[in-house]
Amino acid sequence: MTTGIALHHRIDGPYDAPVLVLGPSLGTDLHLFDAQVAAFADRFRIVRYDLPGHGGSAAPDGPRTMADLADAVVALLDRFGIERAHHVGVSIGGAIALQLALDHPGWATGLTVIASAARFADPDSWPQRAATVRKEGTEAMLDSRPGTWFVHSFAGTDEAERLLGMLRATGDEGYAACCEAIAGFDVRGRLPEIGVPVLAVAGAEDPATPPEMVRVIADGVRDGRFEIVDGAAHLLNVEKPEQLNALLGAQLAASGARRAG
Repeated sequence: MTTGIALHHRIDGPYDAPVLVLGPSLGTDLHLFDAQVAAFADRFRIVRYDLPGHGGSAAPDGPRTMADLADAVVALLDRFGIERAHHVGVSIGGAIALQLALDHPGWATGLTVIASAARFADPDSWPQRAATVRKEGTEAMLDSRPGTWFVHSFAGTDEAERLLGMLRATGDEGYAACCEAIAGFDVRGRLPEIGVPVLAVAGAEDPATPPEMVRVIADGVRDGRFEIVDGAAHLLNVEKPEQLNALLGAQLAASGARRAG
């Protein structure tokens, strides 16, 4: 498959193990999942990718939709002969996972959708955010991240500063193009088409995708489970890695993800 989008990526873990694909949040890079790689790379083949214009991925050459991004993930997996995977995504990464399961159903054995939505709040605000970042840069978003990405008590920690460093390093056009993909994303009416097991996880204190928004995903798919992580906001896999890893591990075990051979 050729999409015109080449995603920078990293692969960890045994070649013959079942595959986990990890999709990051807007304004972050593949190192968002370092704690998950540390926990699961001994028994899973883990594919992480950077969004366009984020991390090591080149800036997009024009507008992109969520379907374009899902196609790019499938093209990446196809390069390595990977045809089936459990897809994990945070925020836009979770939306990409949902879109992929709808457009390429054979490529997903299951989904873990973290702090995401079938339709993100205030769709008209996303093109405005894109315009702001194109004018002022991603630095314009820094002050709003404490309390959104993580709870205020987490601010100032080494991990919080690492996350803000990812945002500073994100290209303006890549961030803006992903905002526009979010604006056009709405799969609420298609959720019943998703037949693979889906775990939807919300941060109890997340103002960007509050628990009731995340629950819509679990309630809408055919085989959904909903969980809330207390004391966490949007990037809960970094704030509360042990809790998220326990939920993900249980989901993988329940869905029968085992080492190949």
